[in-house]
Amino acid sequence: MKFDQPAGTNPIDQLKIIGQPVDRVDGPLKVTGRATYAYEQHAAAPNAAYGYVVGAGIAKGRIAAIDIGQARRAPGVLAVVHAGNAGKLDRGAFYVARALAGPQVDHYHQAVAVVVAQTFEQARAAAQLVRVEYVREPGAFDLAAARAGAPVARPAAFGPPPETELGNFIGAFAAAPVRLDAKYATPDQAHAMMEPHATIAAWHGERLTLWTSIQQINWGVRDIASTLGIPKQNVRIISPYIGGGFGGKGTILSDAVLAALAARAVGRPVKVTLPRPLMFNNVTHRPATLQRLRIGAGRDGRITAIGHESWSGNLAGGRPEAATIQTGVLYAGANRMTRLRLAQLDLPEGSAMRAPGEAPGMMALEVAMDEMAEKLGLDPVEFRIINDTQIDPANPRRPFSRRQLVQCLQTGAQQFGWQQRNRTPASRREGRWLVGLGVAAAIRGAPITKSAARVRLDGKGIVTVETDMTDIGTGSYSIIAQTAAEMMGVGMDQVVVRLGDSAFPESSGSGGQWGAASSTAGVYAACVKLRALVAAELGLDAQRAQFADGRVTQEDQSFALAQAAKDGELAGEDAMEYGDLAKRYVQQTFGAHFVEVAVDAATGEIRLRRMLAVCAAGRILNPKTARSQVIGGMTMGAGAALMEELVVDKRHGFFVNHDLAAYEVPVHADIPHQEVIFLDEVDETISPLKAKGVGELGISGVAAAIANAVYNATGVRVRNYPITLDKLLDHLPA
Repeated sequence: MKFDQPAGTNPIDQLKIIGQPVDRVDGPLKVTGRATYAYEQHAAAPNAAYGYVVGAGIAKGRIAAIDIGQARRAPGVLAVVHAGNAGKLDRGAFYVARALAGPQVDHYHQAVAVVVAQTFEQARAAAQLVRVEYVREPGAFDLAAARAGAPVARPAAFGPPPETELGNFIGAFAAAPVRLDAKYATPDQAHAMMEPHATIAAWHGERLTLWTSIQQINWGVRDIASTLGIPKQNVRIISPYIGGGFGGKGTILSDAVLAALAARAVGRPVKVTLPRPLMFNNVTHRPATLQRLRIGAGRDGRITAIGHESWSGNLAGGRPEAATIQTGVLYAGANRMTRLRLAQLDLPEGSAMRAPGEAPGMMALEVAMDEMAEKLGLDPVEFRIINDTQIDPANPRRPFSRRQLVQCLQTGAQQFGWQQRNRTPASRREGRWLVGLGVAAAIRGAPITKSAARVRLDGKGIVTVETDMTDIGTGSYSIIAQTAAEMMGVGMDQVVVRLGDSAFPESSGSGGQWGAASSTAGVYAACVKLRALVAAELGLDAQRAQFADGRVTQEDQSFALAQAAKDGELAGEDAMEYGDLAKRYVQQTFGAHFVEVAVDAATGEIRLRRMLAVCAAGRILNPKTARSQVIGGMTMGAGAALMEELVVDKRHGFFVNHDLAAYEVPVHADIPHQEVIFLDEVDETISPLKAKGVGELGISGVAAAIANAVYNATGVRVRNYPITLDKLLDHLPA
């Protein structure tokens, strides 16, 4: 099906099931332990051996020698796979880091070997017996030191142009009566998902099956085939449940490659998981940024010049952190400039993490907007509203499909009690606590991509959906079931959803906030096909027939839906593809975050008291799962603001705090009541469902709102995240 014109009225608009707060389809399985994750596929892959990964002990250099003799002779050991016996390996199309070091070592804890044994304990013990002799080489581990020589980044997929300029930014900034020129820093951050990277691999002749934790199954098939040098059609990937990804499981990583190599070496299934202390340096992370914001405005508060530059680092061939992506479209301004610079570093690969680009970019931009509002003597909400735009600042002929940023700000201000905010910092005190309010805008792109599904109807009236879409904890099972139920006119109890198998039609996968809108559109297309088959079987006109309450009705004729499949199952399969609407309209999601904090006047301890997100993100397919997504993003934003930082050892080139004991993430005691408001909105330019994604909007802007609240509470402006006690103590009011 081709979607190339704005959607009109269609069966989804009945909103009998779509738009309702339906409980999660997979919820009972997860809370009772019956959802089978990658490492738990015992029945599917019996008699599996265990692989244990040995990580490199240096950050840059080469392997001079590797001695596996003791390990190979250890009890239960079946094989030790390393670069010397693994065969030729390539890389996939998304990640640039090699899964297996040798002879060169590219980063600390890059895998140098995997030890395979009968039991996990035997593999782990034998891994300690592998002896590796390294030759260290000097490496680059300090972004600040590499900043001066960092070139402008090359164009990269999923990011903005590395360099843009509109009008005369330099001249307009110099001439502006009110100016801000400030620098900000965001640290390296870890995905720290609950389920570690894990894979079971099994070979059947030349065919490989992977049970793995992955977000994009189609990418995984492509990349494992490329890495191992085998045909794509010889690969099957199965991933029905995923315990969190946040962009860190976009495609196959070292666990999948090493499991496949190990299984081939020992001739039986092998399961490999990355121990938590290995994950932080072995796989990807959100890279640190150094950012510079320059904003110029007239006395009336209208921005006349805005410039945003960002520096990040990565392995050779890696992508930059796209921290300028939102600055091109969030606020008006005739004279604009953005620039991304990328230094080559020898740290683990930097790649996508929830809202790549916007999450760290808004941590700087929305603090700069607050600082600028103060310079102008304007309320921060008012300043943002003054600079709203309904057209692409770089192309006046290209409007936004829907843009309710002003409504988000106004609704949030009223709901949160923004009028209680004292404009004078450090002026509100409750006993030992300094209290402040903060605000930030939120924006995240609303991309949509081709996605396919197959929908089957059996003689009992059961509708079964099959697509290789994944559910990383986001609610894919639920919204796909709701889509099929609405389209076929049945209850949720009549729908079965099967996800996460490359044998099913190829979907969009989960990532980039495109999963919900794309995958449900693919299911819609398949249901349209199935409705036509049903109507034909019943002698009805598919365009005029009504599907509701398990029946198909046209004027005075009415049939049970199941009757159409009485002589055999019917199946409709199709994909939703797209025209040029994304080029004709700017398609984005918008929001506003409001936060209240209390800061201990003596110790600098920061406590979040209240958090509110107001979101405008198209039709909300399921308010319950959507709210869960947004509060999850708000929680991650709180972590980014107050505690999360991968600390770099700049001498030896590794992240020091590489476990959950030392890498701080928010816990229940850190998070207050979180309120989410969804504005009524449909976006006819996105898909027939008129919905957008919401999973990454929730984190965008949160950290800045907290930083602005801390400033309002204390008068201390922290531009170097996270906002920890040491950055406040020497500057707190007497």
